[in-house]
Amino acid sequence: MISEELNTIPAINGLVLAGGKSVRMGQAKDLLHWHGKEQRYFAADLLAPFCDEVFISCRQDQLDNFDPNYNALTDTFLNMGPFGGILSALRAQRDKAWLVVACDLPLLDQKSLEFLLQSRDPERAATTYESPFDGLPEPLITIWEPKSYPLLLNFLGSGNTCPRKVLINSDTLILKPDNPEALMNVNTPEEAEKAQQILKR
Repeated sequence: MISEELNTIPAINGLVLAGGKSVRMGQAKDLLHWHGKEQRYFAADLLAPFCDEVFISCRQDQLDNFDPNYNALTDTFLNMGPFGGILSALRAQRDKAWLVVACDLPLLDQKSLEFLLQSRDPERAATTYESPFDGLPEPLITIWEPKSYPLLLNFLGSGNTCPRKVLINSDTLILKPDNPEALMNVNTPEEAEKAQQILKR
């Protein structure tokens, strides 16, 4: 009986969201070297132990100098930011859950991913963290279950492309982070400076 139940839990793929234009940062966030390699590849390596396959979500024009050792997944839902990347992944492999992380989380660590996966509830639409910065669910470090795909499409149909709103208005398990710093988004040079200080510690 137990093995039958285990078989019904969707396997997990990893997705690194790296298709942003990085306007506020002034340089491509996915190419920054926080840990000795481009952040998109570092994030993919961080996800790899937990996932069947890992993909880097990117724009078509980012494929020119893309490392062939990694899997690229270009958006099929265009010009929607992270929402389009998440939807494109769920559409690409409908039977998989997707552990999605943004490439602008340089402090993200293995322990935070482990806790997210151990706490995962596959019966819900998603499992995520509460952002320590505004108390809302953090869509860019989330396990999106297959059943979230039609929910995202519904939001898209009503003109809403905010993944956070989907989490707020769906059956989402929201966890408190043990290490709040791990969830720090780095979008500006000032935030990058702060993250560097934390990494040095």
